[in-house]
Amino acid sequence: MREFGIGLLGLGTVGSGVLKGLQENGEVLAERLGAKLVVRKIADIDLSKAKNLNIDPAIMTTDAYSVINDPKIDIIVELIGGMGPAKEFILKSLKLKKPVITANKALLANNGSEIFETACANNTDICFGASVGGGIPIIRVLREGLIANKVESMYGIVNGTCNYILTKMGQDGMTFEAALKEAQAKGYAETNPSFDIDGIDSQHKTTLLSSLAFGLYFPVKDVSVSGIRDVTERDMRFASELGYTIKLLAVIKSGKEVEARVHPTLIPKTSPLAAVNGVFNAIMVNGDMTGRSIYYGRGAGQMPTAATVLADVCEVVRNIMAKSPLRMKPIPGAHNDLKIKPVESIETRYYLRLSLMDRPNVMATVTSIFGKHGISLASVLQKELKAGKYVTVLIITHTAKEKNIQTALEEINSLDVVGSKSVMFRIEDI
Repeated sequence: MREFGIGLLGLGTVGSGVLKGLQENGEVLAERLGAKLVVRKIADIDLSKAKNLNIDPAIMTTDAYSVINDPKIDIIVELIGGMGPAKEFILKSLKLKKPVITANKALLANNGSEIFETACANNTDICFGASVGGGIPIIRVLREGLIANKVESMYGIVNGTCNYILTKMGQDGMTFEAALKEAQAKGYAETNPSFDIDGIDSQHKTTLLSSLAFGLYFPVKDVSVSGIRDVTERDMRFASELGYTIKLLAVIKSGKEVEARVHPTLIPKTSPLAAVNGVFNAIMVNGDMTGRSIYYGRGAGQMPTAATVLADVCEVVRNIMAKSPLRMKPIPGAHNDLKIKPVESIETRYYLRLSLMDRPNVMATVTSIFGKHGISLASVLQKELKAGKYVTVLIITHTAKEKNIQTALEEINSLDVVGSKSVMFRIEDI
């Protein structure tokens, strides 16, 4: 049986999971592939890890280039992460015509254009199925399973840390701070959680998803992002009373310009995505031929992510055995002139929470400002009755342009009858 040598860069959580997966399921994979996968060399800065992972210390090294340059290594699996050395390791491997499997979403979102062009120039595969959704095979679905479709829209809960925090706030009435602290205690959030709670992780994933959906690499800077720091337990409760829940949502929509954005979003409780709780992820894809399909599962974790990495390794092995390298381009091209719509140009519905002095003519002044900017109000609800004091007023708008909403809120916030800065969340009627 033919053997394929794997060079593993990075023996952290996912790298260890890849080793474990091969140790436990290697025989099954060999039967399915008709080829044996052999980890021949591993690079990591901590050589002592070999002791705990039941591997030969002789295959361990601190020199990643010795792995990449080894003629017995057929495939490189990069699981170091980060934006520095990983990029150079990947580019070097591709230039040597060695296929690369990576889960490095940050690197691909920021430097994917150069990396994908290098792969194509050298007729060599780069696979990144584990970069979005962990154990959910959404990358493979978009590249192959839905290839006959035009993607009309995609909605995704793609960050388990944020989804856990919002779930605890919504179901248990916890404050953001308390929910974050619990997530950190359970290992769902880092000590410095900014990458997750500020939406950056989701922004990177949205960049890759939108690029795959429309066949054109989009710059990550064009994907609008806002995190969940400003979501309060009050807004979670008010949203629930109105028939919604709040999720950090990746929103991707087709059109003359593509919408690609990440932000806390009100979605109806009746939506399938509203039932996605805890650390789980889900991605809903609307195709012109298939209609709606939903992909749900663990978005992170050692073994789910490792399983997707190994699936990519198997794809590469099959390509090599079929003498068909780069059977499919990293970003299957379809459009060359699409751009991402500036967020100020989007049109959707909005949830607004205002703090207004409860006295005559205040609401008339506020509604006249909305009217002046072409914003139609679907419902207005005063939550407290405290004459002469500041009260909470909830407003749901009809579809309006983002720029008009922002301009109207700026004008309203300048009024002397406003007690605190107004809160705005977008609504997606999924």
